[in-house]
Amino acid sequence: MMLYPAMKDLLAKVPSRYQLVNVVAHKARQIAAEAEMTGEPLEDKPVSIAIQKIAEGELDDVQM
Repeated sequence: MMLYPAMKDLLAKVPSRYQLVNVVAHKARQIAAEAEMTGEPLEDKPVSIAIQKIAEGELDDVQM
């Protein structure tokens, strides 16, 4: 089974696996909270959305 995005691509954005887990979890909580406040249903799970956003380089509002 291939994961997308690849781990090496994610580690290019975040320096360590430990930090990557923390960044993904933080971003996923933000996404879930925003969806709950607005009442919008999410098409994917918050963790999947967070991983995709990190792969795209959207780390502006996440503390590292």
